[in-house]
Amino acid sequence: MSGTRDEHAEPVVRLGGVSRVYGGAKNRVTALDDVSIGLDRGTFTALMGPSGSGKSTFLHCAAGLDRPTSGVVHLDGVDLASLREKALTAFRRERIGFVFQAFNLLPALSVVDNVTLPLRLAGTCPKKAVVDEVLEQVGLSGKRYSRPGELSGGQQQRVAVARALVTRPAVIFGDEPTGALDTRTAAEVLTLLRQSVDVAGQTVVMVTHDPVAAAYADRVVFLADGRLIGALERPTVEQVTGQMRQLGTWNEAFALRQTRHEVR
Repeated sequence: MSGTRDEHAEPVVRLGGVSRVYGGAKNRVTALDDVSIGLDRGTFTALMGPSGSGKSTFLHCAAGLDRPTSGVVHLDGVDLASLREKALTAFRRERIGFVFQAFNLLPALSVVDNVTLPLRLAGTCPKKAVVDEVLEQVGLSGKRYSRPGELSGGQQQRVAVARALVTRPAVIFGDEPTGALDTRTAAEVLTLLRQSVDVAGQTVVMVTHDPVAAAYADRVVFLADGRLIGALERPTVEQVTGQMRQLGTWNEAFALRQTRHEVR
């Protein structure tokens, strides 16, 4: 993880010719198919596509949770393939934040202990000023000693966002982070992520099926059948909805053609 790099010139996340194949010869599934893309620092990217399009596999490979079958993944200037498992785990803990649909909080720990857990696991003593700043940022200063069971779903997801922010990561990856929230609470969490980009220069990459959520992003990237097939810059809800409708029709037509081919 050594060496110099120009943090502003290179994309913070770069996938080059990434493919991910599961199964053997008889049940082979190509979840990602020769994907190449760069995601710039200080931007908010949403990933969308039909079910089974490869969104979660893209996120897992980009975040070092899964290793590609072929191709390269660079994150914050580091080739993830060059890291052994122990070093990769440490790198993820220090340089990557995660926000999932399930809040993944430890019920026995207070808000502040859940937020600082990544730092403690990394052997770092949390700085009170940093923790206070993050709790203030997510609107939980008054809940620092509450436990998850005493919080609403939206507040629990705010704790998860604070936990992702506290290490000042290179990238925050979100996998359907608002999928379990009502509309108003989802908007609050998305606004937090948007502000982390605009105010703190954070980089956010989010998988979502919701056009409203995607419209908070700077760019929406669309996948189908494991391939990147398009993108929208400064997306609106209407533009995203229209693109997803086209994707759905295209995907159904593709599946029908494949079925007819197999029957023949």
